[in-house]
Amino acid sequence: MNIRSLLMAAPVLAPAGLMATVALAARWRPAPDAGPWRLFGALSWTALAFVGLSAAIGPGRLAVPPFLRASALGLALAFLVQLLGTVIGGFSARYLQGEAGQRRYVSALAGVLAAVHLLLLVDHWVVLIVAWALVGAALQRLLCFYPERPFALLAAHKKRIADRLADGLLLAAAALAWIEVGSGSLTALGTHVAREGMSAALHGSALALVAAVVLRTALLPVHGWLIQVMEAPTPVSALLHAGVVNLGGFVLIRFAPLLDGSLPARVALLAFGLATAVLAGMVMLTRISIKVRLAWSTVAQMGFMLAECAVGLYTLAALHLLGHSLYKAHAFLSASGVVRETRLRALHRTAAPPVAVLAAAPLATMAAVLAIQALTGHASWPWWWSAVLGLAWAPLLWLPAAPADGAGTRMAQTAFGLAMVVGLTGAALLAHALPFGIEDRPHHTMGRIALLGMAVLYLCVAVLRRRPQALSPWWRWSYAGFYVDEAYTRLALRIWPAWRSDPPTDDLSLDTLPPPRAGDGAAPRDPP
Repeated sequence: MNIRSLLMAAPVLAPAGLMATVALAARWRPAPDAGPWRLFGALSWTALAFVGLSAAIGPGRLAVPPFLRASALGLALAFLVQLLGTVIGGFSARYLQGEAGQRRYVSALAGVLAAVHLLLLVDHWVVLIVAWALVGAALQRLLCFYPERPFALLAAHKKRIADRLADGLLLAAAALAWIEVGSGSLTALGTHVAREGMSAALHGSALALVAAVVLRTALLPVHGWLIQVMEAPTPVSALLHAGVVNLGGFVLIRFAPLLDGSLPARVALLAFGLATAVLAGMVMLTRISIKVRLAWSTVAQMGFMLAECAVGLYTLAALHLLGHSLYKAHAFLSASGVVRETRLRALHRTAAPPVAVLAAAPLATMAAVLAIQALTGHASWPWWWSAVLGLAWAPLLWLPAAPADGAGTRMAQTAFGLAMVVGLTGAALLAHALPFGIEDRPHHTMGRIALLGMAVLYLCVAVLRRRPQALSPWWRWSYAGFYVDEAYTRLALRIWPAWRSDPPTDDLSLDTLPPPRAGDGAAPRDPP
């Protein structure tokens, strides 16, 4: 590369380099606790400026080294991740004031951001495998920031096992595709699929890739570590839920040509995504702890996002990824305020919505979504996804059976709920006009299956909300997470019962764990 090419590549490469510099300097350079935070803040804002400059130049005009590729979606996510990382870093500096090990924390936080920036530029199998492994390795230090907390260590241990399995599956997917295509380039892979079609080796590669994404994105049955990571500092949870666990969606969008050509891979992805969305959505309703409910919400949202990829709606998956990142970062960083609001609502509990409202709400929201699409004259997604969105947004119209303020308040609440549905639909339609360079390929049969799954979830949620006593056994199973994580935990500790951490700890087993706390563990309770 000549000097001009290096200058054109500098803006897109600088963020990863700056964050890697912070990671190394904070880890190895002795300094007071405030020193690493000042360095992180200065270079983090500089990295954010470079990402903005890259977006202003445009991905088509950026000269990147071989094996890397700048895309509009990658740059948008890089800006979002760096912005969230900068905000989380400032929050962490105050949150951890007076704590030991802050240099280690800064190093790991910057390391995660550097690895994510590299992953968002991926155009080669080797870069993908290395970058995603680096994300997991750096995140492991953050998860074990409090090594005296058994559930934090258990979460990190189970995540390590899932990551190693995912690494092996990615290696298998890369080997199958590389042998078939003759190159490790992801661009060359897309070109080969478009020209030659899918072979048995590429179908195997797509299936291995889907399995690796399921493991990395904390879908069922390996979701438990994402729930137990609540033992880590709150800003770590914000980083994990807002910017790290979402990476599986970006990888699937990057591999859209391979995924589109493999029906078995899409079916497997839809099965895992839909099952996770339905089961996690039910579990979330039974939890007491605010942070644990947010964690289960993330599991459900990841399942929903991967289901969007399975049915070929990649633009909606990208918008879901961006919106979920912003929402979860705010939700975790303001968790204390949410706790106060929840306690206030508990003091003024309202009656469950009547059956008529539960039945009419999805019909009204579906009609609103379809009407907005008709008014714009452009169907950005098929009709069946409008029905899915209607089911997802129907709870916005749920009203208590007999509010004290009368019919006027009910009408105002209904109008506000419909306004929110209209606003969300309009925002989704406008976002489809953004130049992300993503091509949707909807699969109508799988889309109808996804609609059926969401209808089942809505029915279960409505019954649990209206008559929890009628589904008492299901409530108990739902509160226990359907015991999926317990089975995975026992299997994981049986296969890999001992592990090393920094500082060293004793071997971890189920017998060493304390009993679960009320509201956070798996012990069932009676429905209200």
